[in-house]
Amino acid sequence: MKLFNLNDPGWGRGQQNQDNEPSNKPNSAGGPPDLDEVWRDFNKRLSGLFGKRGGGRGPRMPSGGGLPSLPGPSPKFILLLIVAAILLWLASGFMVVQEGQVAVVTRFGKYVHTLNPGLQWRLPYPIENSQDVNISQLRTFEVGFRGSSRNKVLPESLMLTNDENIVDVQFVVQYRLRPDGAPAYLFNTSQPDESVRQAAETAMREIVGRKPMDFVLYSGRTEVATEVQALAQSILDRYQTGIQISTVAIQNVQPPEQVQAAFDDAVKAGQDRERQINEGNAYASQVLPEAEGQAARMIQEAEGYSARVIGQAQGNTSRFDSVATEYAKAPAITRERMYLETMQDIFTDTAKVMIDAPVGNNMLYLPLDKIMQQAARGNGAASGSGGGSSTDASGSSSSSSSTVSTAGAGAQAASKNAPSSNRPASRGVPSGLDSLMRSPYSN
Repeated sequence: MKLFNLNDPGWGRGQQNQDNEPSNKPNSAGGPPDLDEVWRDFNKRLSGLFGKRGGGRGPRMPSGGGLPSLPGPSPKFILLLIVAAILLWLASGFMVVQEGQVAVVTRFGKYVHTLNPGLQWRLPYPIENSQDVNISQLRTFEVGFRGSSRNKVLPESLMLTNDENIVDVQFVVQYRLRPDGAPAYLFNTSQPDESVRQAAETAMREIVGRKPMDFVLYSGRTEVATEVQALAQSILDRYQTGIQISTVAIQNVQPPEQVQAAFDDAVKAGQDRERQINEGNAYASQVLPEAEGQAARMIQEAEGYSARVIGQAQGNTSRFDSVATEYAKAPAITRERMYLETMQDIFTDTAKVMIDAPVGNNMLYLPLDKIMQQAARGNGAASGSGGGSSTDASGSSSSSSSTVSTAGAGAQAASKNAPSSNRPASRGVPSGLDSLMRSPYSN
């Protein structure tokens, strides 16, 4: 039977003639299309595409079941395909560089130039290749901890200070690429990010090793961070990494946990010492100015007293010199004047005078204060109305006369015993007191 004979050239062609010629009529039973006809149509279209006119029947399929041979392509078509392929290859060199990024172009693996953001073109692969680098991204890494200060990394954080103490330093470093540092970032170092970490840790250990522990813990955090940033940047510039360190921030500095309690006690003792020193300085600042002011005041008073005493001594000396000069000219008159001035000084501050008479046992009393008061009242009554009461005038005159008579009597008694020769007249002295004002040097 020929129903399942695969080598039968008429297999699948529907009804066959007795001469085994394929029928051009469609299969009346609704079977698959004629493969020979399909092949002829395809061959005709392919011949028209290559510039050949389609005419006649196409090549018949060989009886052995093999595919028929296709005609060769046209030279124009090949040239067109080559030009299209070249254009597509050149078009593949166009690229868009995103904002904040640059494209580093290499030609056969060697750096050529850097493309800025925007639509750019380079020679297509495999002649040139490009690699995008983000230069605006702020990169951050942590040293001594991860995520939180409690998640410590002791091999990174424990450092030795200048005074041989150990501190736990945790800090954060932020950095970005320089605008022209993308090629150096890609080609100069194999692991640029790890290089930044190692440079920052090295700089921190060096700076902390130069400082005492108290300086690192309290007052010098900002200064330490600034010095670490400068030193780490110099290391990165020396290796030409193209990286710019933006910030070095110290998150936490403390002594190791094993000695935290003892360190807290030492800190409290140091704070007490500082407090007492400050209190002492405050007390000294309060007492010293007062003492200096008192000393200055005493010095000024002493200088004033010295100047006053010296001035008085110089004045007394000058007065004595003038008196001595006048005494040399008229000794008697000078002695009298000196005596009167001395008695005047004495009687000015004395209200009562007791006189011991050389004859008899009587003690004379001169109430000078009463005499002066009566004299003042008398002058006031005389300058008053002038025609006052006769009784007051008589009373005052009688008392005044009695007092004056008493003083006069005592003065006369004293004058009897006093020498009478060379008695100069007293100027402005009452007659009853004249004998008292006589100089004992009159003889």
